Amino acid sequence: MRTYAIYPTEFPEPWASDWGEDEYGLWMGFTYKGVKQLFRWIEPGTFLMGSPEDELEHEDVETQHTVTLSKGFWLAECTVTQALWQAAMGTNPSRFLGDDRPVENVSWYDAQAFIDTLNGLKPELKLCLPTEAQWEYACRAGTRTPFSFGMQIDSNLINFNGYGYPYGKTSKNRAETVTVKSLLPNTWGLYEMHGNVWEWCKDWYGDYPKDDCIDPTGPATGTMRVLRGGSWGDLGGVCRSAIHYFSDPEVASGAFGFRLALGH
Repeated sequence: MRTYAIYPTEFPEPWASDWGEDEYGLWMGFTYKGVKQLFRWIEPGTFLMGSPEDELEHEDVETQHTVTLSKGFWLAECTVTQALWQAAMGTNPSRFLGDDRPVENVSWYDAQAFIDTLNGLKPELKLCLPTEAQWEYACRAGTRTPFSFGMQIDSNLINFNGYGYPYGKTSKNRAETVTVKSLLPNTWGLYEMHGNVWEWCKDWYGDYPKDDCIDPTGPATGTMRVLRGGSWGDLGGVCRSAIHYFSDPEVASGAFGFRLALGH
């Protein structure tokens, strides 16, 4: 059982359909039209964002720097499912169909439209995309290795194209998404942070700061939005915790999905 030095100021929140604490920590459930999304409490902390220069497949854009997140936040334990998307939007853009699979083939603007729709129905939720710093902090779950699972991965841990991280074994290439929560979570109870679908973040894409920073939100302007985590079609190294990727916010892909956070 995780112990928490800093608890959320209000627990449970008024919108929560259920709540509790387990071996991963505090959680709250939001239920809409019978579809539940569970959120995990991520307490504040300091971590090294990016990757060291000696990490295999390190890229220059992954400049390592110290980041402090001064406030805890709620993050969805999995990406938005097709069932939740359909409940809110009445459509399903996904390539790989299944109620419990991640919704994909969605642009950054599509993700914002979904968030605006649910916030319009339940304003107290204050749904949003996580910042890139929040995303990496949650993905790492206290680790400094290339993956939250350690130095190596295989298809039992993440859904990728099977071509393993250097010196790892080649494993199964599923060539499609898998049901959310079907692979092992990290130690903070978050599922498929590596692989399955790329996850849109709130930030504009740009260079990292070279100095330590507190609660970063990325560049003030830009043309591309941040994507994180890698996907079912990517090499193992592309699914590392530090990978700093981007796309045009108008682009939708069968490899692009998103995970919800709750604003303050």
